[in-house]
Amino acid sequence: MSGEAGIKARFLRMAVINGLCLVAAVAAMIGALVSGQDWLFAIFGVALAAGFAAQIWFIAAFRRAKEGV
Repeated sequence: MSGEAGIKARFLRMAVINGLCLVAAVAAMIGALVSGQDWLFAIFGVALAAGFAAQIWFIAAFRRAKEGV
């Protein structure tokens, strides 16, 4: 897989992961506020952390690909 195709594939994976994390975070926040279940705030935090980790993973791969140029 060429460098550009690899970056595009990683970007698509990152976008999907971020979308799933967004849905999970919103659902956890609504669930926590509506039902009063405090443990759902932990799910919210984990979803946020996973979304940020996916972005860092993408940026690291992007920087590695640019070093070869």
